[in-house]
Amino acid sequence: MAALETPEIVAAIDRAADRMIELRDVLNRLDAALGDGDTGITVAKCAAGIKAYQVSAEPGDDLGNYLIKMGIAVNRAASSSLGTLIATALMRAGKEVQGAASLDEPALARMLLAADVGVQERGKAKPGDKTIVDALHPAAEAFNAAIDRGESLTTAAAQMLEAARQGRDAVIASRSKIGRAAWVGERTENQPDPGAVLLVQMVEAALEVEPSEPGSTLE
Repeated sequence: MAALETPEIVAAIDRAADRMIELRDVLNRLDAALGDGDTGITVAKCAAGIKAYQVSAEPGDDLGNYLIKMGIAVNRAASSSLGTLIATALMRAGKEVQGAASLDEPALARMLLAADVGVQERGKAKPGDKTIVDALHPAAEAFNAAIDRGESLTTAAAQMLEAARQGRDAVIASRSKIGRAAWVGERTENQPDPGAVLLVQMVEAALEVEPSEPGSTLE
């Protein structure tokens, strides 16, 4: 059974944080179409919190505790709604693996499922509401299903990414049903959701895959 060791995990998180910073203007533009245009600013603050935490803390032999404290750092850096969701995802995932010095496939699956549940509970959003959940939920489900089937970590990760992309794209045509975006109604139709776009790009960065365009799975 394959397992991810601490350096691989830290590097993957660092790549995702870098991508979050790179996306600042893109996410602001997407959010301006259906919200108040500050998602990119929030995400950049979250990433800054992650990177500052990585400089100040070592994972040691407890990756779960490391992720929980990273979530707390993110919450301090960006206490907005999206910042709180990202912090919750980190803390719920970390709680699943407290005391672990490496992460095998079942542990990774539990982390993703816990992050998905945590984000849905905290944000009161469900699949189809046109939020980050529309990429996160199918990604977690696909990864867990692949691991249950005995697929390799590489195959499970690829299926996770494809599910996230399809989830992102599946809600482009729909209307936002929750949060500030719901206030502007039909203006949100045929627009990508910034949270779903963010989730896909974070996964792509973590897996060292070229970023995809919203809607690419619909072509």
